[in-house]
This record gives sequence, structure tokens and C-alpha cells, in this order.
Amino acid sequence: MEYNFKNNKIAELRKGLKLSQRALAKEIGTSQANLSRWEQGINEPSIVECWKLADYFDVTIDVLCGRKEY
Repeated sequence: MEYNFKNNKIAELRKGLKLSQRALAKEIGTSQANLSRWEQGINEPSIVECWKLADYFDVTIDVLCGRKEY
């Protein structure tokens, strides 16, 4: 199975809460530029950053990353 972060749900979850990238970035302790790159699938957050995002949105990392297969 190939793993990638291109189908992540960060933008979808963020927009569902009506948060700007800047506001979410501040909440999890990163920059707006980093968050933008994660949402676009250009870069991937570290596992610690994934935990922070998953905790913030109250979802599993699998949901956050858009993982559909096991």
C-alpha cells in the first residue's frame, strides 16, 4: 500500500469549523505557511503535529490523513 498525505482532511475539517489557516496554525503552534503546505499535500506534518491536529479536531489520525484502507 502506498502512503501519502495528499488526500488529507485538514482543510475540510478546518473549514467545517470556519477557522482561518492563521487561526488554526496559532492553535497548534505552527505557521500559516506550514499549514497551507500540509493542506495542499506539498509537505507532511510530523507525527507530533498530526497528534495535535487530530486532538484539536477530535478525530483519529486515520481520519485526518484521509486513510481509507487498512
